[in-house]
Amino acid sequence: MAIRLGRIGYLNVLPIYHPLESGIIENDFEVVSGPPSKLNILMDEGKLDISAASSIEYARHAEKYYLVPDIAIGSRGPVQSVLLLSRFPVEELEGKTILVSSQTHTSAALLSVLQSQHWNITTDYSIGSASFALQNGDRPDAILAIGDEALNLRYHPEYPHRIDLGEAWRELTGLPFIFGVWLVQRKSWEEHKEKLMDAAKKLIKGKEWGTANMAQICSMAAEKSCMTDEEMSSYFKGLVYDLGPEEKEGMLVFYRHLKESGLIERIPELIFIP
Repeated sequence: MAIRLGRIGYLNVLPIYHPLESGIIENDFEVVSGPPSKLNILMDEGKLDISAASSIEYARHAEKYYLVPDIAIGSRGPVQSVLLLSRFPVEELEGKTILVSSQTHTSAALLSVLQSQHWNITTDYSIGSASFALQNGDRPDAILAIGDEALNLRYHPEYPHRIDLGEAWRELTGLPFIFGVWLVQRKSWEEHKEKLMDAAKKLIKGKEWGTANMAQICSMAAEKSCMTDEEMSSYFKGLVYDLGPEEKEGMLVFYRHLKESGLIERIPELIFIP
């Protein structure tokens, strides 16, 4: 049985997946790529065995999953690829509408937390593609852009106010923010424990290879982007790929805010593969 592995279709996971997809680390994964929202649904439906997923997906359905230890995707400050792009200063967004990317769950929840806990504003939301809206001449009051789209739109001349949600979270809590984690289906674990343990180890080896060869990763990523090698290096330096004590604390603080806001029913315990 080939392990069904979910891959976020963004540059930020290149350090983890390049050594796996290029054969540097041998594997027989069946890789399924997509935005976080798609992978969340596939994991919830039991169609993937192990996958990158939004940290809020674990909070919503923790009983279905184990966390993979020592691997995550987040930031300890500016993340650069989760941005609120606005035509107005953030304090002037009260009562206005924010276009939120349909590809995100965690970032949308983080935006809601920051609005209530950090900026003390209330806004309306619409769901859609920022790139599509802008190409069609629409100019929303503000845009929540994530991933490669955020990197491409971050200097849009009609959106002079750029709020980095990773940096805003750090200002609010002093903690890292974990946008994505790697999850294992508990049902799959019961049936294929050894193969999934091996898959988790290979993901961690991928992370270790990627972070040790970051200059090569940055050059590869820049070839597929409008960013220079220097800009790409700055981007990757701001990312967190570990899931240590501070990162776990940041996750639990986020979950507490989500519960207080009614976005999740309870704060889950962080339970890792046995």
